[in-house]
Amino acid sequence: MHINADGKIVGRLASEIARMLLGKQNPSARPNAVVAEDVVVMNTDKMRVTGRKMTGKIYYRHSGYIGNLKEESLESLFKRDSREVLRRAVSGMLPKNKLRNERLKKLKMYHGEK
Repeated sequence: MHINADGKIVGRLASEIARMLLGKQNPSARPNAVVAEDVVVMNTDKMRVTGRKMTGKIYYRHSGYIGNLKEESLESLFKRDSREVLRRAVSGMLPKNKLRNERLKKLKMYHGEK
C-alpha cells in the first residue's frame, strides 16, 4: 500500500498507518499474525503538525547513567529526520507486544517521491 503524506497531519496519518499494519482493512487478518504486505509512505518531509506541538512537544531518552536524560523538540527531530517522527507516532499506536517490531519493519518511509 502506498500513501502520500504531502499535507497530511502526522497523528491522523499515523493512526491510518497503524490500522493498515494491524490488518484491520483485510477480512482475513488475525491478531496474532503480521500483515504480509508493506506500507510505503512518500513525502514525509511535507507532513503537517497542528497547534504548538513543534516547539512544545519534547521527546525524551535516557541512557541509564545518572544525569544522562536527553531531550529533543519535535521541531529539531523533524528537521533532522521526519521519518523518525512518523515512526515514533505509529509505534505508539501499535499494541505493546512481541509483534510490534515485526509490524514496524513492514513500514517503509521516504523523504520525497521514490
